[in-house]
Amino acid sequence: MIDIEINRALRIIDRIIAPQRLNGVQELVLRECWLGKTYQEIADNSGYDSDYVRVVGSRLWQHLSQAFEEKISKHNFKLILSQKAKNGEFSFTNIELPNAQVPLNSNFYIERPPWETLAYEEILHPGALVVIKPAYLIGKTSLMMRILDFARSHNYKTVTLNFQLAEASILSNLEKFLRWLMANIAFQLGIEPKLDDYWDLDLGAKISCTNYLQEYVLKQLSEPLVLAGDEIDYLVAYPKIAQEFFPLLRFWHEEAQNFEIWQRLRMILVHPDNYFALKIERSPFNLGLPIVLPKFNFEQIKELASRHQFQLEVKNLEQSLLSLREIVGGHPYLIRLAFHALSTQEITFEQLLAEAPTPSGIYYSHLQERFMTLQQDPELVSLYSQIITADSSVPVFTIAAHRLKSMGLIEFTNNQAVSSCQLYRLYFRDYL
Repeated sequence: MIDIEINRALRIIDRIIAPQRLNGVQELVLRECWLGKTYQEIADNSGYDSDYVRVVGSRLWQHLSQAFEEKISKHNFKLILSQKAKNGEFSFTNIELPNAQVPLNSNFYIERPPWETLAYEEILHPGALVVIKPAYLIGKTSLMMRILDFARSHNYKTVTLNFQLAEASILSNLEKFLRWLMANIAFQLGIEPKLDDYWDLDLGAKISCTNYLQEYVLKQLSEPLVLAGDEIDYLVAYPKIAQEFFPLLRFWHEEAQNFEIWQRLRMILVHPDNYFALKIERSPFNLGLPIVLPKFNFEQIKELASRHQFQLEVKNLEQSLLSLREIVGGHPYLIRLAFHALSTQEITFEQLLAEAPTPSGIYYSHLQERFMTLQQDPELVSLYSQIITADSSVPVFTIAAHRLKSMGLIEFTNNQAVSSCQLYRLYFRDYL
């Protein structure tokens, strides 16, 4: 019989019961039972009541029996796990393909303390505003959806506005846009629109919209309403709309300081990538709680590797992960692409890293997409070429530099710009 270590057994269990995970006490019981300890010994060593440990153990074996679809107990679980590992019954080829958003029930979402906790706490405050700062494919939408899910767990009403769904004819006229916005809110809340009852052409679209939101929507809600703006970048291409709408969002947020009813409105906004080009004075994006999602640190990369399971057969795992981090710079999406490939394809770490910046590598589609975006703006091409060919960091502080940063291509350190990772520097150095 093949003997597997407890950490591997825990990873196998996590994979089988995903998206659920063992809690701390369940893992403690499993580890101690693996070592042959009795429930009384576990209780004596941990400080828990012995009856409580027995109940946890009993429910644990029931849970695992349902997940594995066979009888599992304290006495046979080690044997069953070892036999299944020996027979190669754990295939991980159905690991979800990385996308821009990590699903709510995904086992591959890695928290980055303290940002999730700060966002959850903030959204509970009257009149809250959470602003997620721009960074390409760093996890903005995934975090936004988790804040909304947290709000719903407190019985808040939630509305997600995807501005890409607004047709060009709507985005060409402020009144049409604001009526679309309010009708969208009413539709998602399941209430009758009644727009004409609150719309006054003499007062104008912004006052009519504000009056509708205050007197019709917020007044009839007994719970707070969380409004989330998704794909808000899309509005920057329509400056006449953006220059009226963004200050309106700020006004709604500031009204919470003056009127209790506006404290029911909470907002989550993602800072637009190229917002600086609009030169709007009264911005909502410099208020509220700013969230700046960092890249993964080494421990978070190790945790994500553990959840993908592929590392069970990898020698010198830590060195391989360090090499991966060096080339992709801790970028969550790029790391997930690597782990997905390593888990589902016949590819080694060495091959993946060697081919990473080439057309035969797993990142080629992603790099081509970035390349096409860059080519649309000669100023960006010129500046980025300067940065990636320099021997050291480049002192730069321009709108173009901020756009490169929001695209995830560069990083700032005291206004000194460098390529955000080796992958981008190596690829674009050859192709720009």
